Amino acid sequence: MPVSEVLHVVEGQVAQVTLNRPEALNALTPDQRERLIQLFGEASGDPGVRAVVLTGTGRGFCAGADLRGGATAGERVAGDVARVIREGAQRLIAAVLDCEKPVIAAVNGTAAGLGAHLAFACDLVLAAESARFIEVFVRRGLVPDGGGAYLLPRLVGPRRAKELMFFGDALPAADAERLGLVNRVVPDGELDKTAREWAARLATGPTRALALTKQLVNASLDNDRATAFAAEAAAQEINMTTADAREGVASFVERRTPQYRGR
Repeated sequence: MPVSEVLHVVEGQVAQVTLNRPEALNALTPDQRERLIQLFGEASGDPGVRAVVLTGTGRGFCAGADLRGGATAGERVAGDVARVIREGAQRLIAAVLDCEKPVIAAVNGTAAGLGAHLAFACDLVLAAESARFIEVFVRRGLVPDGGGAYLLPRLVGPRRAKELMFFGDALPAADAERLGLVNRVVPDGELDKTAREWAARLATGPTRALALTKQLVNASLDNDRATAFAAEAAAQEINMTTADAREGVASFVERRTPQYRGR
């Protein structure tokens, strides 16, 4: 994969990851997918990264998996398709959900199929006014993959999720915001600026507390109350060993602005 197909730069403790195949609306090749998985994994363990922004170039955020060149005929061995999904799209979505740093999706254009699920897996979603989200699978006679049937009901409820997945209609950014799939819609020319501002705020926050909060929220809908309360208590116990937690308490007592170091 040419390096230019996934751009990566770290500035001000923010990792900017940009899909860069505008001629294909940033449809993901297997090599690009593996590069994204690698970058999210590296961001988790890099103390120099405290927030991640994911976006695309051109008119598309991500048009899903690039199906061109894939096998469309021939004999399949039982289990082949499931294996491809597990090792491909599902690993990518898990890499975003499991990233220990907050991830912002700056959706600059069409987000379809796996591309939509990639955005929905992010912690915060900003969308340009021209952006749209499409559960395109039904149009191709396919079952949603990339965790879509897991993510969407948790974001909008099962009935809305079924409507989106059964019809496959394009959902404008404003409607996505109304449904709760998007945090904020901004003019196209302000998307990058807003994403940078949000990421900068996160990068000056208590990084470990944010990571633990992300884990608690992501697990909340899968746990009963007793399990969720136990996880919350354990997260507080872990977090109180960090320098940032001590700084937060001290700054409150001393009536000053906290200076978090991400430790």
